[in-house]
Amino acid sequence: MDRGMFDHKPAAPLFAALLLAGCAATAGDSYPSLAVRDVERAEGTFEPAAPRQLDVPPVVIDAEGDIPARLESLVAAARDAHEQFTAAVPAAQRRVQAAGNAAVGSDSWASAQVALADLDSARSNAAVALGDLDILFAAATVQAQDAAAIAAARATVVALVTEEDVVLERLRAQVR
Repeated sequence: MDRGMFDHKPAAPLFAALLLAGCAATAGDSYPSLAVRDVERAEGTFEPAAPRQLDVPPVVIDAEGDIPARLESLVAAARDAHEQFTAAVPAAQRRVQAAGNAAVGSDSWASAQVALADLDSARSNAAVALGDLDILFAAATVQAQDAAAIAAARATVVALVTEEDVVLERLRAQVR
């Protein structure tokens, strides 16, 4: 063993004993007790506060009149919007393909964004008809009326809007 080096092995148990002796000292009253205090004891019962009443104005929906004619009109509007959407898809596809690897902000990228916005606009026209059908369906359901015809018209428009959403998602994925 080198005389310049200190052997730590005999000192380790002594050091550990000193540390443990410090931990074993009694704390006395210097630390608070962990026992349950009087204020922490559950006594009595609590009454919940009365819920605040909201003044919600009634939504007036004209569910009277010729519902079949309204449904036909809304489905026709959605189909017209879908035809406009379908007619605009080829031009949008060309613009999106032209902007495939273009930098964000370039002319071809901007042209593709405008084409996608035109498709969004045509889709929103179909979505407006869907919103009106949703209102009619909710009103008929709340008033316990037969909503089967409304549900069928709504399903037709939902299918159109879903088809448009798929096209828009596919085209947007090519431009990003």
